[in-house]
Amino acid sequence: MDSENFFEEMPFTNLLGIEVTEADDGHAEGHVEMSEELSWNTNRTMAHGGVTFTLADTVGGAALVSLLDQPVPTIDMRIDYLEAGTGDLSATADVVREGGAIGVVDIEVHTDDGTPIADVRGIYKTD
Repeated sequence: MDSENFFEEMPFTNLLGIEVTEADDGHAEGHVEMSEELSWNTNRTMAHGGVTFTLADTVGGAALVSLLDQPVPTIDMRIDYLEAGTGDLSATADVVREGGAIGVVDIEVHTDDGTPIADVRGIYKTD
């Protein structure tokens, strides 16, 4: 399974414009370009929390899929929002644990200039 293409062919990630740019050996990266349609604020383009969450979930899943070569449904996500995302967002993810019935992935979401937006831990079903 090509994990980058797998996630890019998902209708919801397509709708949001999320792109997985790297997925290999338990590491993944991706981004989303901000637009007015993804904003929660009509006066200023600021990423809705759901966009940040979905970017993290998608890139976290891609990191795990790169090891397992199979879909991995999300069991739980813990997200700490640190800052409002006012520009394009990127995410990096690294698998912390893969074994048994679950996988654990740490994900960081940041703006393209490096401002941290969210720290995330994703738990995925692996069997």
